[in-house]
Amino acid sequence: MSMIRMAKLLIGVMGAGIALPIMATPAFAADAVTDCPMARTPYSIDSPLIDVLINPAAKAVAAEELGESFTGLTPFLTGTKAPTFSAIVTLRGVFSGGQAGPPKAPALLARLDARLRALPVTPADRIARCARYDNEPADPRPTGKGLHVLVFEKINGFLDAKSVGAAREALQGLAQENGWSMQVTDKGGAIRPEVLARYDLVVWNNISGDALTLTQRRALKDWIEHGGGFVGVHGAAGDPATFWDWYTDTLVGAAFLGHPANPQFRPATLRIEGQDPVTRGLPAQFTMTDEWYSFRANPRLKGVRVLATLDEASYDPPANLRMGADHPIAWKHCVGRGRAFYSAIGHPPSSFADANYRRMLTQAVEWAGKPDPSCAK
Repeated sequence: MSMIRMAKLLIGVMGAGIALPIMATPAFAADAVTDCPMARTPYSIDSPLIDVLINPAAKAVAAEELGESFTGLTPFLTGTKAPTFSAIVTLRGVFSGGQAGPPKAPALLARLDARLRALPVTPADRIARCARYDNEPADPRPTGKGLHVLVFEKINGFLDAKSVGAAREALQGLAQENGWSMQVTDKGGAIRPEVLARYDLVVWNNISGDALTLTQRRALKDWIEHGGGFVGVHGAAGDPATFWDWYTDTLVGAAFLGHPANPQFRPATLRIEGQDPVTRGLPAQFTMTDEWYSFRANPRLKGVRVLATLDEASYDPPANLRMGADHPIAWKHCVGRGRAFYSAIGHPPSSFADANYRRMLTQAVEWAGKPDPSCAK
């Protein structure tokens, strides 16, 4: 039996709640992932919920401490095979942030955290945790002239196939219109130096959930800081819990807080801020209907160039999601010698048919894909 098949078998057995014996560290197949970011991290209430769910001992501790609040969680929160929402939430978030009823007492959560941290992280646990990552030797190559664009679509968290598909279709259309050479991959194994070196920028198409191994993270970070470009679309900054500080705090520049519900999609007025190559030709304000994100802190505080803001009076977010008069929804900034653009627009497919947004995306790709003297160090 191959190690990959053995890993899948272990995951299935663990998910069924069957106790596993302590195993010696196995010899991995050449393409098996051994350096996923949280392979050896102690269990805690800040672990991805999926990692608690796939370990029988951790799952039992959570059930004992939280009772029916845990055992009765909606299946939407308890999937154990990526892509799944359980990869982008934690026990702390679910049970102190109102995602599963009234918040639990801090003392209870502290006791649960201590009990989880006392559990060993076994070789079988590391195999199970790394199973949602990949080292597949994907080798997409640009085939034409113009900007070389790599669209990345490996999603371990929440997958909205319609949003991902609409964004991809729009980008493919823009590539044809503008003469870009564009390739699409859903393999983490494509994020390595020799592949990135062929491209001018990468587009994170609604990426949700931690998607890259430690080696892949280093490759992306180094490539961007030395002059690569990044464009993040909607869900690329929409996870309730994140596990790569550099990505959230530096590359994107903001952490997701939430979005309205009932109704989820609302018309809102966007205001374009000043003059910029990314927003050239756009009206000073226009209306779109989308799922409007709020962020835990204003990205402007990190020095980003805000391109568009939301008029909160036009869509009336609940009090806990209000950012006030300055509510950025699209921005850009330098990351070392590289360039990063992020737009929270793009949940409903209709957003990608909007002429103003298509213009913004086109000009964002053109900006991110070319050297910017202001980003030189």
